[in-house]
Amino acid sequence: MGDTILALKDARLTLAGNAGPVEILKGISLEVERGETLGLVGPSGSGKSSLLMLMGGLERATGGTVTALGHDLTAMDEDGLARFRRGNMGVVFQSFHLIPTMTALENVAVPLELAGVRDAYERAQAELKAVGLAFRADHYPSQLSGGEQQRVALARAAAPRPAILLADEPTGNLDGVNGQAIMDLLFALRDRHGATLIMVTHAPELAQRCDRIVRLADGRIA
Repeated sequence: MGDTILALKDARLTLAGNAGPVEILKGISLEVERGETLGLVGPSGSGKSSLLMLMGGLERATGGTVTALGHDLTAMDEDGLARFRRGNMGVVFQSFHLIPTMTALENVAVPLELAGVRDAYERAQAELKAVGLAFRADHYPSQLSGGEQQRVALARAAAPRPAILLADEPTGNLDGVNGQAIMDLLFALRDRHGATLIMVTHAPELAQRCDRIVRLADGRIA
């Protein structure tokens, strides 16, 4: 395989706990190729979400290195990481993380505006249309169902056309029908923007659609 987009070498994560330091990730080495879809699976507490956060620079490795698109994330400060993410990564969380005081359209457009995209609102409108929510553009998150909120979150993650799309249990808070729809949309966004997709999931049917599955157990690759 040629083009590595993301690489972890002996990546470790230790966090402070009430009873002292807690080792969350215990030396993860992993390479992800450009255009690959990778599923991270394993029991609760195995370190899947923490690994995804390391990959996105949302959590800083306490040992080893994390390299994305040739940039060493472990060497960047918070501002540098934020700028890097803004231009290169889209993140979808289980709990949506929409801004309640903004409409669906504004939620999608704001990251684009921050990135200096001139046609931020036009592009946001196009992304909402792509997830089937053009008619909900002026609604606030509280006026949307869970499935609709996750569609807005997907549109927001995809709008900057990131090279890497990270999804943490994207169907975890949704019923079967909505979960299936979000799954299909996630893969459609990947195809439309040519993104590398890495996702944490408990859903076997979602994991089966990935090119490769990495299983974690007790902070290590099983």
